[in-house]
Amino acid sequence: MHQIDGMTLFFGADDALSNWHRCQFQFRGLQFTSVEQFMMYAKAMLFGDRRAAAAILATDDPRTQKRIGRLVNGFQESVWLAKRESIVTVGCREKFRQNPRLAEELIATSGTVLVEASPYDRIWGVGLAWNDPRILDSRRWRGMNLLGNALMRVRDDSNVADSRNREART
Repeated sequence: MHQIDGMTLFFGADDALSNWHRCQFQFRGLQFTSVEQFMMYAKAMLFGDRRAAAAILATDDPRTQKRIGRLVNGFQESVWLAKRESIVTVGCREKFRQNPRLAEELIATSGTVLVEASPYDRIWGVGLAWNDPRILDSRRWRGMNLLGNALMRVRDDSNVADSRNREART
């Protein structure tokens, strides 16, 4: 993570804010190893592709999960566009609510704009690397930063802060 001019820039599996960061969390009785796995599983289930969903759960490699998710049968762009942000917000919420040490890292970014500094992703990220000077001006971003926006919603959720407080008491 890099904090620059009121922004927290993140990218890559080693970064706690990344969808590819490996951590354990549960949702509705299922175990997930990353938000990427959660998102791709939810995408497969949204379109009724149980075979893809099972394959996504069977691997802990985010790259493989993403590849399988791109091949989901029955995919409808309009449905995915309407649901994707809420799906990722739920996955991020569970990740941080169930992993208090990661929640600490998220909460430590309070007061900053969270920016996925992926030069490759123009949907979840801004389409720029952290060291590209254009990243400091949101009007020059080449992407939508949907992941950064989801993380800011989660950061402001009192349940995430409560998870941090629960661990402090134990």
